[in-house]
Amino acid sequence: MKKKLLLSFIIAFMCFTLIFMAVDRKFFSKNNSAVVSDTGSDEDINLDEKGKISDEILFLLMGIDDKGGIDKVKERKAKSQEGYQSTGNRSDTMMLCKVNFKTGEINIISIPRDTKVRIRGRKNDSKINAAYSLGGAYLAVDTVRDLLNIDLNYYVTVDYKAVIEIVDAIGGVEIDVPRDMEYTDPTDDPPLNINIKKGLQVLDGDKAHGFLRWRKNNDRTVEYPEGDIDRIKAQQMFMKELIKQTLRPKNILKLPALIETYFNNVETNIPIGVVLQGARLATKIDMDNITTEIIPGEAKYIGPTSYYIYDKVEIESLVKTMFSDYLLTE
Repeated sequence: MKKKLLLSFIIAFMCFTLIFMAVDRKFFSKNNSAVVSDTGSDEDINLDEKGKISDEILFLLMGIDDKGGIDKVKERKAKSQEGYQSTGNRSDTMMLCKVNFKTGEINIISIPRDTKVRIRGRKNDSKINAAYSLGGAYLAVDTVRDLLNIDLNYYVTVDYKAVIEIVDAIGGVEIDVPRDMEYTDPTDDPPLNINIKKGLQVLDGDKAHGFLRWRKNNDRTVEYPEGDIDRIKAQQMFMKELIKQTLRPKNILKLPALIETYFNNVETNIPIGVVLQGARLATKIDMDNITTEIIPGEAKYIGPTSYYIYDKVEIESLVKTMFSDYLLTE
């Protein structure tokens, strides 16, 4: 059975971004030139309309749901294949993220994978997670741009292995697990075996992965009442804790290992100069200054298919509140 990977794949890039913000740029010596050459040079740094370095970055983070997906994406990029490129891999979920390097403010809107939208080139509406499969990251970006009416250009795709490796690298993440979680699926690749007890505990990479993927026990005696929406809320909570705990002083020393994880499991069109600008512009980083929301709407069956139907009026209000500087004119 095709795996359904977690929303929190994309936690990985958020952690990398904030870690880069927290360390001096001098750490990146000439020996780290590969870091710059992989995603761009300082000449690509964000500039505003006055030619000054921008304090913010807006990007779409996506987790992909197929083994080897990141390697295939990087192979296409190495061959200079850009634009809409079919991947065959659906994104599990998406997060639209805005990071202000100067204030440390972070705004995140989660987009449920079943959101019913119009995808360019398709006659009928589809689930939003199909955009990445049909046209890769660029079509996914354009789909979110059309849905939210925002000026969006940057993307990040993250492999599920990144979360596991980050959690293990920092010695686990402490989480108060709200319920017993038990679920097995031997047909998954790799086989899924979730067995996590309720209560405060330190989750290693594998258990963190299970926590983020869990939605119900096999016998359905325990499950999230609101399904994927409750799972997104749990993942947002985990994301905040992972970011806070990754940025502890003892973990900053583990930056080289996290950089290796980044290049093995992340593909993005964000120039490294944009990420590194945080080290120059950040004046404070407040991990409590993270606003997370979910696109307003409700789950609904249309025929045999389950969709998430967004509320157009409420979504316009939410986007205006969180991303007003990026709204496109009608």
